[in-house]
Amino acid sequence: MDSIRVVGGIPLSGTVRVHGAKNAVLKHMVAMLLAPGRYRLENVPGILDVDIMGEVLDHVGATCVRRGSVVEVDVPEKLNPEAPLELVRKMRASILILGALLARVGSARVALPGGDDFGSRPIGMHLEGLEQMGAEFELSHGVLEASAPDGLSGTEIFLEFPSVGATENLLLAAVLAKGRTIIGNAAREPELADLAALLNAMGAKIDGAGTSTIEVMGVSSLTPTDHTVIADRLVAGTYALAAASTGGRIEVVGCDPAFLRMELRKMEAAGCEIERGDDWFSVAGPDRPRPQDIATLPYPGFHTDMHPQMVAFLALADGTSLVTENVYAARFRYLGELNRMGADVHADGQHVVIRGVDELSGCEVDGCDIRAAAAMTIAGLSADGETIVRDAEHIDRGYDGFVETLRSLGADIDR
Repeated sequence: MDSIRVVGGIPLSGTVRVHGAKNAVLKHMVAMLLAPGRYRLENVPGILDVDIMGEVLDHVGATCVRRGSVVEVDVPEKLNPEAPLELVRKMRASILILGALLARVGSARVALPGGDDFGSRPIGMHLEGLEQMGAEFELSHGVLEASAPDGLSGTEIFLEFPSVGATENLLLAAVLAKGRTIIGNAAREPELADLAALLNAMGAKIDGAGTSTIEVMGVSSLTPTDHTVIADRLVAGTYALAAASTGGRIEVVGCDPAFLRMELRKMEAAGCEIERGDDWFSVAGPDRPRPQDIATLPYPGFHTDMHPQMVAFLALADGTSLVTENVYAARFRYLGELNRMGADVHADGQHVVIRGVDELSGCEVDGCDIRAAAAMTIAGLSADGETIVRDAEHIDRGYDGFVETLRSLGADIDR
């Protein structure tokens, strides 16, 4: 297991350029299965999840090669429509090949990992929507077997919750379905709009991406294209909170601040000074944050993947804060680790109560997932003494050069 060692007490300063979005590039790679030929993606982050999705594409029959920040994918005429258990277990996003393979091949076999991975974020909406389009499903021995005997047909689908994954799966299926598909109560995330931009460049006919109603007119075929991945707003927000937690000042470039509208607004309310440009913003942290009440919600609300980092920031607030988790029920595993550092945080149902303390103390903690590991590092940056974040390999799934970037901003950190 890898660990991150960080010594706190140094205000961060400098400039950081944000790499491409994890939550966009993985979906772009799946979209490439919709048409044979060669694709080129630029601004791709050097993260583990891109490698895992490359393995998924390789298993399906495509050839995926990464050179620095560029990924090239060759998709053959004939695909193997299957995602085995060992790959699905590594990354939940591989479930998105359901919609793409049903649209392109008419069938798919996807292993379900079971347990909390799907219990906390069920795929029922994915399946119900695809069934309305003509898909049939059978679960046998832990494998979901999907087919569309008569092909997929456009229809009107209303999601009970604006799920990003369900919206993406239905969008990937709809672009090659017969007729018109309308997705109501759709997710509005910038990464979803970026996926639609890629699909439209391939010849799809999608209107309304980025709004709550998406309309898709199915086409008979698509063609390969090149695409540049949008910036990762979660990476941008993480570095912004890291700087704010140390009372430092940094400039984040290459990311539209509108992608972090609610997150930056809450940081301002907590006492941060923020300036905004077209594709940059700067953050200066307060001497001590003011307490905040925050609720995670689908975009344009406060992102659930910024929840742990914000709690680490508010752990030193002058008063009591409340963070309500409305999206991801399994988000609270990091709280005990933060308390080991002297924080006063606890879960009450879906709420996290944060009673601000005067100081955190460095110690050895676990980084139990991508955002928790980032949050514990942020806590270490503002703590007294040395912090060791174990299980740091989780960071590799979502951040390219995390330790090196923080070191470039002045942090005393290594791995």
